Amino acid sequence: MQLIYRGILVLVILSLAACKSTKNTASTEDLASAKIIKTHYDTHPDFETLAARLKIRYSDPDTNQSVTVSLRMQKSETIWMSASVLGISLAKAMITKDRVQFYEKIEGTYFDGDFELLSDLLGTELDYNQVEALLLGQPIYDLRSGGFSAGATSARYVVAPRKQSSLFDLFFYLNSGAFTLQEQRLAQRAEQRNLTIAYGDYVQEQNGYFPSEIHVKAQEADKTTTIDITYRGVDFNTDVSFPFNIPGGLKEIEL
Repeated sequence: MQLIYRGILVLVILSLAACKSTKNTASTEDLASAKIIKTHYDTHPDFETLAARLKIRYSDPDTNQSVTVSLRMQKSETIWMSASVLGISLAKAMITKDRVQFYEKIEGTYFDGDFELLSDLLGTELDYNQVEALLLGQPIYDLRSGGFSAGATSARYVVAPRKQSSLFDLFFYLNSGAFTLQEQRLAQRAEQRNLTIAYGDYVQEQNGYFPSEIHVKAQEADKTTTIDITYRGVDFNTDVSFPFNIPGGLKEIEL
């Protein structure tokens, strides 16, 4: 249980944060690129709250675990997750604009900090929007910033920075028909570190498209970690609450 939650809230987030966002390097954007990017953002479902059940499978060279998790979200404000067995809560996590909290009872550990702490630790910017985007099938960087261009291949559209960083490569792949996000790829060549976030089939919800599956694969040298997330029973615009209190007697996770 601890590995799954730390994988989602630490490994994945830190892997995303390892690649700095691309600055706007172009004063104008090609009209065709702008249209492709705008059409993609038009596919996003419009909602205020979300409640769902997730099946999460975590795997690394030493561990293979799976768990069912309740997810609640107030869009652009709060992400809340809870895992329980027979009605007993075993682990919870809550992410807001300025705070990241997590605890699990099996090994008795917790983390309570903010994005500034994680950003200082990593030496790069990290924010709530990146985590929310990952869960909603959206690019972890805003493609409308003007720093990206888009082009068509035989099977899909490819969106990339107009000028790739010397430190990493960044690519986004869109479905050529529905313009939904199929895959995000980030690679740091010197560190032999790669992150791929792939999305399964989408379902039409709230006048937009919502991913049914998310597959995260993080590679560093010869180590591979995967996190597979399957959505089950998604409800939109229902009343949601975010009960969260770190129990006493737990040991703080040292990052």
